[in-house]
Amino acid sequence: MPTRRPSSTAETPDLRQRILDTSRALLESDGVAGLSMREVARRAGVTHQAPYHHFGDRESILAELVSRGFEDLARRLAEANDILARAGQRDTLIASCAAYVGFAIEQPGVFRIMFRPDMCDPARFPAARAAGERAHAELHRLVRLIHGDAASDTLASVYWAHVHGLACLIVDGPLGLQWPEREDRMRLVAAAGRQFADFVLAPHNPRETAAISYHPQSPLSKGE
Repeated sequence: MPTRRPSSTAETPDLRQRILDTSRALLESDGVAGLSMREVARRAGVTHQAPYHHFGDRESILAELVSRGFEDLARRLAEANDILARAGQRDTLIASCAAYVGFAIEQPGVFRIMFRPDMCDPARFPAARAAGERAHAELHRLVRLIHGDAASDTLASVYWAHVHGLACLIVDGPLGLQWPEREDRMRLVAAAGRQFADFVLAPHNPRETAAISYHPQSPLSKGE
């Protein structure tokens, strides 16, 4: 079988996309440690210098993958938020959970680097930072849709911790070992989303809140 020779040109119209596709595949198979400009060129079937015509260094490739990852995540979260009018708050919460964790399950290699400034310095790559801000804005939008004037940065952090923690436990943790198949993982995500939604939307009990808020030994006591 003849060996494919690396292309001598860096001007192939689809070369930039081929480099990104190859880099994403490398992240999935070998992790970020296995992604180098030389290895990307080798797997893409081009000369060692070809990737440099489109990306100055490895970090520039990672930044582009991070930007696209956040754009995809923002789109998925926006689509989940947009169903509120016809589906209601509970289904919107469930859909948002599935959107976030589903992205991590489908693109674990990219997901692992998206929240690591050592992999993609937001000061150096403002486009990646802006894309991340758009995804984060959809999270805050969800909290406002559910809680109205009671929405806050703290509540947004609670929501984020729920979906991000679940994603990490599935992608790199014991839940992933317990549920290796994608279909089983998504069923788990749906079940977790339903339970979280039921908890968030449970009727408020002012007597229980008062007991917690004003117990003399509680760190939440008034004045502490």
